[in-house]
Amino acid sequence: MNTAAPPSTSPLALQAPSLRRRLACWLYEGLLLFALLFIAALIHGMLGLLIPALQSAHVLQVVLFVVFGAYFVWFWTRGGQTLAMKTWRIQVVDPQGRPLTRVRALARYALCWLWFLPPLAVVAPFHLPAIESTVLVCGWVLVWAVLSRFHPQRQFWHDVLAGTRLISVQS
Repeated sequence: MNTAAPPSTSPLALQAPSLRRRLACWLYEGLLLFALLFIAALIHGMLGLLIPALQSAHVLQVVLFVVFGAYFVWFWTRGGQTLAMKTWRIQVVDPQGRPLTRVRALARYALCWLWFLPPLAVVAPFHLPAIESTVLVCGWVLVWAVLSRFHPQRQFWHDVLAGTRLISVQS
């Protein structure tokens, strides 16, 4: 009888990808999200012509939040990889290496906003110029990314809080 652990649960298989690879994936994901944003905003704009109540910027923000959430939860619960994650051979799993449940994927999506919400909350009351706001947001993103170096398994802290982890996968 074979008593070896399945490959997905061996410690070697659950190693985090390098920070460089995760940030490259993050940037590529941003490009894909821009395309998704464009399509969602276009549909929202066309519907706004038919239903004037939908023309609010706040409605668009809610629509984008829901569309982005649906994108991530869909991919994370069906194979654990978005399109960018497939390209960079990164997968999101639970702490035991299993696929994410919908609830855990939703929690991860909500906690992923820690990449942006803290600096935006600081910037908002001061009405800073765009360049200063951009510098603060980018600075926070770099700090948040580098903080993963202080986790024993090199995981991002929103993954730790969500009970998820990023792992390298073989091609």
